[in-house]
Amino acid sequence: MEITVETHIKASLETVWEAWTTPAILQDWNGASIDWYCPKAEVDLHEGGKFFYRIERVDGSEVVDFEGVFKRLKLLRLIEYRFNDGRKVSIHFKESLEGTEVFETIELDPKAPEIEQTAQHGHIMTYFKKIVETNRLLS
Repeated sequence: MEITVETHIKASLETVWEAWTTPAILQDWNGASIDWYCPKAEVDLHEGGKFFYRIERVDGSEVVDFEGVFKRLKLLRLIEYRFNDGRKVSIHFKESLEGTEVFETIELDPKAPEIEQTAQHGHIMTYFKKIVETNRLLS
């Protein structure tokens, strides 16, 4: 089972790409809810390169590590990767008249409730949009 979350961001394609692929900026938006944050992100952005994201509850009660390998990249257009558990993710970036559209398709974890994962990914995308549009941490 997979879901797609999408957003339209009032920012240039280059700015959106930078925010999605730069570890220091990624740490600022990559949390599943207000109760979670991302204290560590590593990105080796090339086909065959690896990534690592640590997500923690603010109260310290839970830590989740996400790791995987980039499978396909098209600069400013596409990122495809596979988590270490085998699930696939693809992110498409498309320039529009008023900014950039981002579409992320995620293969869901069969061990977690679909509704919960859908809400988490939707929140992440919403927060990503907010961070980019306010230009916080962006050059």
